[in-house]
Order: sequence, then C-alpha cells, then structure tokens
Amino acid sequence: MKTSNEPSFPQHRTMHPLNVIRFRNSLCFSLFALPLFAHASLPVSSNVPGGVAVVPLCSIAVCTVAPQTWLDEQPVLVTSDHDEWVAVVGLALTTTPGAHELRVKIGTETKDQSFTVNAKDYPEQRITLKDKGKVDLSPKDLARANREIAAITKLKHHWHAVPDIDLAFIQPAEGKQGGRFGVRRFFNGEPRAPHAGLDVVVKRGTPVKASAQGKVLAVANYFFNGKTVFVDHGNGLITMYCHLDRIDVKSGKPVEKGQQLGLSGMTGRASGPHLHWSVILNGAMVDPETFLPAK
Repeated sequence: MKTSNEPSFPQHRTMHPLNVIRFRNSLCFSLFALPLFAHASLPVSSNVPGGVAVVPLCSIAVCTVAPQTWLDEQPVLVTSDHDEWVAVVGLALTTTPGAHELRVKIGTETKDQSFTVNAKDYPEQRITLKDKGKVDLSPKDLARANREIAAITKLKHHWHAVPDIDLAFIQPAEGKQGGRFGVRRFFNGEPRAPHAGLDVVVKRGTPVKASAQGKVLAVANYFFNGKTVFVDHGNGLITMYCHLDRIDVKSGKPVEKGQQLGLSGMTGRASGPHLHWSVILNGAMVDPETFLPAK
C-alpha cells in the first residue's frame, strides 16, 4: 500500500515531542491519523479469534510521529497509550491461532512486529425460525443475499482517517445482553455462520443509539440483517446496528455519542425483536463487549 511522504516542519529545540505531534497534526496528516492524547479506555486485549490484540509499537519519546501499521494489506488503528504507541488489531473469527505479524512503518523504516493469537472455543446456539424461507433460500433470495454480502464486505474494509477516536463505547440500547459474540449457530438444525455481534434483548420500538461519535457510513434494508445502520468512527473502526424497525439517520451525516439512530425491531432474519450490534475493526468482526466498560 502506498502512502505519501509526510512533509517536515521546523521544530524549536525546546519543543516537547507531544507538542511537535500536535503542531504537525494541526497542519496535515496522512492516511493514518495522529492521536492527540493518551487513551485510558483501550479495548480489552484478548488475543483470540474474534477478539482484539493491543500490540506495543514504540515509545512516544522515540517515535515522535505515530507509526503506520498493516495486517496483511489492511490498515490497522494506531493510538497512544500513556507513553507508547500501540496498534489495536481486530482478529477475525477465522484467524488461525499461532504467530502473526504486523507490518510497521516508523519514519522511513519498515519492520515486522510479531504477536501471538491464542485458541478459543465458542459455545453453540440452536435457533428455530418459523419462516423457512430465511433458512432455505430461493434462487432469487440467494442472489440478493450474495449481492448484499459483497456490499457489506466492502463497507467493513472502509478506511477514513481521523485525528482522534473514542474507544470507550456505550451499549447502544438499554436491555439485557442476549446472544453473545462468536456463538456457533444452527438455524432449524442447519449449521450457519457464527454469531458476529452482540444481541441486546429489547422490545420493538426501543431507541437505538450510537456507541460513539462518528459519521453514518451507510443505511440499508438487507435480507438477513433487516434495516441496518453503519457508523464509521474513523481509522478502521465501524459499528453496525441491525434488525431496526425504523431508521432515523441518513448516510453521510455526523452523529454524536448517544444520538438516536432509530428504533429496534425484528426486520430481516430474526426470531423476535432485538438489536444485533456488531463492531468491525480493520475489516474484522470483533466482540463488542471488549469495547464496553468492565462490569
């Protein structure tokens, strides 16, 4: 992946490195954003498929500009944690346990930074749907579902650089947490893809709010997900809100943390009213609970 060279700016000898970062970031920033302050609310680092790996890169005293980082060809979110730069890496459920590497560019130098992914077994969930057409798809519905899956895959890999990002999410609806992330699902006895989100059990018409500030990336009505809103929080972090009964926002519009996006429902493939909430990080669906405050 090609990126433009960052221009240099004159620095006063007594300028603190963090002030240099703020000064340079106020004038321009490249494809990768330069965080403005240390974050105390990093997601839980679990290093398992479907989880998040927080990988130390270098100290801010040594690296006065945020490193650029990739997992394969996908850019990875980089932020500051007190006195060091860290990569916040989303690990897809299909990630194989074992050693993995990030490609890290610091200034003009590029290196590989290794990290380990541990194995995890997820439980099973068996769901019965009365509408068998949502399980055994007709050729027409299958063609539609495949088109939508391709469109969603493109949205998942969207990258928009922002100078700072809020990693302390709020649960988007007030309700009991239901179906957990990663559960291996069986619909009417047939195996299907693992559950790539967190279900919040709510009545139809419950307000659904943005987990953090961002911009509406897309709104659509999908075969499986029903009425859905995507919010882009920047730097490869995206949230998805599914099965809505009503959508109250438009694509391209900014939203604040806690702003209402719509009302919950059971559109798409759903056995009852609830909110399906997904978190996407560098293209990978990850466990939303890792972004919520510890209970």
